Amino acid sequence: MNQARILVVEDEALIRKDIERSLALLGYDLAGSTGDAEEAVHLAMEQRPDMVLMDIRLRSAMTGIEAAKVIRTSMGIPVVFLTAFSEDSTLHEAKVAEPLGYIVKPFTEAALRSNIEIALFKGGEEVKLRMERDRLMRSVGKGQDEEHVFIKHKGRAVRVAYREIEHIEALKDYASFHLKDRRYVVHGTMQEFEAMMPTRDFMRIHRSHIVRLDRIQSIDDGDVVLEGGAKRIPIGRTYMSRLLALIPQV
Repeated sequence: MNQARILVVEDEALIRKDIERSLALLGYDLAGSTGDAEEAVHLAMEQRPDMVLMDIRLRSAMTGIEAAKVIRTSMGIPVVFLTAFSEDSTLHEAKVAEPLGYIVKPFTEAALRSNIEIALFKGGEEVKLRMERDRLMRSVGKGQDEEHVFIKHKGRAVRVAYREIEHIEALKDYASFHLKDRRYVVHGTMQEFEAMMPTRDFMRIHRSHIVRLDRIQSIDDGDVVLEGGAKRIPIGRTYMSRLLALIPQV
C-alpha cells in the first residue's frame, strides 16, 4: 500500500526539519518542503501531494492562508494548518481556505498522525463526491441548458426546470429542493447549490435557505413569505440588505 505523500510548508527551518523527521517516523513520504508560500503553490502543482501541512504565519509575500486557498480551490488538495496561534480571530481568518484541520504548535507525533489521517479521509471523501458529480455531468450533460438542472434522485438524473424550484433547504449533508408539487433530497452543500443556481433568479437568504426571488410574496417580520402564504422562511441578518436591494420597491 502506497504511503501518503505530504508537502510541508513551514518557514522555521528547525521546525520544518523536525516535522520532516516525524513524518518519516510515522511512515509518510515527503512530497516536498519549503518555507515560502509561492513556492508551496508551485510544488503542489508539480508534485500533486496527497496533503499539505501549511504554517498559517509565513514570512513571505503570500500568506499561508492565501497559498492554502489557491491549493484547495484550484487543485483540490487537502490542507491542514500548522499554527502557534489558537485564538478565535486567527482560526476565523483561516476558515476562508477551507482547511481540513488545525495543528497547534508544539504538537506530539500522535496529534500529527491523527490530524493527518482525518484530513486524508475527508479529502478522499471529497474526491469521491467530485468524481460522482463529474460522472453525473458526463452522463447527462448533453441535455443541459441554461433553463434546466439535473438533480440526482434515487439513482436517476432528473431534469428539472429552474422555474419549477421554489426554494432549497439545507439538511445537514443534504439539501431539499422544494418544487410546487414535489421535492428532491440531494447530497451536497449549500455553497455548491448556491453556485449552481442562476443569480438572476435565486438568492441565498439564510445559511440554510435559498429562494427563488419571483416566488416571494412578502417580507414580514424578518421572514420571507412565499406565494400562497403557506411557507415562511427566515432571513439571516447578513442577507437582509442585499435581499431588499434586489426586490423592486415603490
